[in-house]
Amino acid sequence: MARRADVAVVGGGILGLAHAYVLARNKHRVVLFERRPSAKGASVRNFGMIWPIGQPAGEMHRIALRSREIWLEALNAARLGFRPTGSLHVAHHQDEAEVLREFAEIGPPAGYECCWLDPDEARRRSQAVQEHNLQGALWSATEITVDPRDVAAHFRAYLQELGVECRYGSMVKRIELPIVETSVECWEVESAIVCTGDDFETLYPEVFAASGLTRCKLQMMRTGPQPDGWQLGPALAAGLTLRFYKAFAICTSTLPKLKARIASEKPEYDRWGIHVLASQTADGAVTLGDSHEYGLDLSIFDRTLIDDLILSEARTFLKLPSWQIAERWHGVYALDPERPFFEAEPAPRVRIITAPGGSGMTLSFGLAEQTVEAIGA
Repeated sequence: MARRADVAVVGGGILGLAHAYVLARNKHRVVLFERRPSAKGASVRNFGMIWPIGQPAGEMHRIALRSREIWLEALNAARLGFRPTGSLHVAHHQDEAEVLREFAEIGPPAGYECCWLDPDEARRRSQAVQEHNLQGALWSATEITVDPRDVAAHFRAYLQELGVECRYGSMVKRIELPIVETSVECWEVESAIVCTGDDFETLYPEVFAASGLTRCKLQMMRTGPQPDGWQLGPALAAGLTLRFYKAFAICTSTLPKLKARIASEKPEYDRWGIHVLASQTADGAVTLGDSHEYGLDLSIFDRTLIDDLILSEARTFLKLPSWQIAERWHGVYALDPERPFFEAEPAPRVRIITAPGGSGMTLSFGLAEQTVEAIGA
C-alpha cells in the first residue's frame, strides 16, 4: 500500500531542501527523496556564499534578497551556524577601481546595498587584503557565508522536526501522479517538484534533450584551518570577478576596458573561465576557487594548471597565514545558457525546477517560494 503526502520533493541538494522547507512552513505534508545516503553534488562542492551582490539588477536580485531573508529564518530555526560576513571586491588595478566606483554610484539606485571604500577603509574591513597596489574596495553588507557541507548534512534533521519525511538512499524511478515510485517503495501525492540538477534526465529524458541545458565543471580548493584567531572577515573577490557576475554588466562605461585588459594580459584565465573568490568556514579553513568548463561531456579528471592559476591570482589580492592546501575537488552543475534557471511542467502538477547555474546557494530559497506559489501549494 502506498504511503501518502501532499507533495513529493525529488532531490536532497540545497534546492530540494529549500522547497521542502517552504512547503513544510506552509503546513503541507512533504516527502523528500534523495537517491544517495547524503547529498554529494554541487550543493556540497561550493563556497557556501549567499551572494546577492552577484545577481543582475531587477527580478533576479529581488529573488536573491528574498532568498537571503528565508535563509536567515531557516538557519536560525534549525540552529545552524552562519557568518553575516558581507563581501569585499578589492581593486589592485586602476580599471578595477573604475568599475567598482561606477558600481558604487549606480548600484544603490538599482537596489544594491554597497559603497566604495578607500584603501585604509578596505584594510580595516579585512586583514587578509594585500596592501601592495591596493586601490580600494567595494563593500556590500548583504552576503552570508555558511558551510555547505554542514547545511546539507544537518538541515534535514530540522526538516524532520517540521514533519518532513526524508527518504535518503531512495531513488525515484517513476512519477505518474498520484504515484511516485522509488527503488524501495511507493508514495501517493498530489504534486511533485523535481530538483535534481541534470539528473532529471533519468526521469524525463525527452524534456532534458529539448531543454538546451549544458553542464559546468568547476575546480576548487580548501586550506587547512588557519591559526587560531585569524579571520578572513568578509568574503573576498577581486578584479576577475567583475567580468563574471552579471550584476556588474550595468557598468557600461568602465567594464569593457577591464575585460579587454584581462583578455590581453591573462588569456588563460578567460580560456578556463577563472575568477577567484575566498570564503572561510567555521573551523578557520579558507575555500578558494574557481574555474568554469562547459559542455555535456566534461572530463572527470582535474587540471593541475587550473589550480595553479587560481592560487597564483589569489596571492595577488589575498594574504593567508598558511597556503597549505588540505582538499581539492571539482563540482559539476547544470546550466541554462539562456535563462537564469530552468523550469518545466512535464505533466500536470509536476514541476521541474533546476539549473540556477552557479547561484544555487544564493537563489534556492527564493526560487522555492516562487515555485510553491506557482503550483498553488
